[in-house]
Amino acid sequence: MRVNITVNGRPYEADDVWEGESLLYVLRERMGLPGSKNACEQGECGSCTVRLDGVPVCACLVAAGQAEGREVVTVEGLADHARQRSTHTTGAVRPGEPGAGRTGEPEVRPAEPEVIHSGEPGTGHPGEPEPSRPGQVAPLAPVQQAFIDAGAVQCGFCTPGLLVAADELLERTPDPSDADIREALSGNLCRCTGYEKILDAVRLAAARTGKAV
Repeated sequence: MRVNITVNGRPYEADDVWEGESLLYVLRERMGLPGSKNACEQGECGSCTVRLDGVPVCACLVAAGQAEGREVVTVEGLADHARQRSTHTTGAVRPGEPGAGRTGEPEVRPAEPEVIHSGEPGTGHPGEPEPSRPGQVAPLAPVQQAFIDAGAVQCGFCTPGLLVAADELLERTPDPSDADIREALSGNLCRCTGYEKILDAVRLAAARTGKAV
């Protein structure tokens, strides 16, 4: 079957998808997005966490066909997602404010993005950052930078799922309590850090995000 999914803001079309394929398999093997990790395949570890229509899910438990026509955000698109969220929050223009369109003016819509086909040569992967210029470093999402600064990354296998879950929490609850953080990350297992550094990272990201608003 054919599956059409918007991944990290870009439409993607995958052909010959078997009915039993998971969303995780399609993301990793068909779309070349290996950030979501394949570990337990039972929804127990959270390493494959992605956002499906905004909701964190274990991609290993979602059939690819269930994602038809829906939006997926993976760890590869986290920085862009956070940047768009920040722009939407700080740059919204209300009617009557400078920059707002006049009544009766035609609505200007962005051009439709090109659909990317599975295995198509000469196209980048969904969520793949634009090539940076020499000397430039692609910006990270606040929660990604906080994980680095707090030393919350060791082997890194669980980190993508933790980042996606933590980012969703901060979008939903900008000033979370420790109980909120523990609840949001309760489905994500880590064998290295002992979790305290992870909690520190989410607290740090929340504090930085709050100051930026």
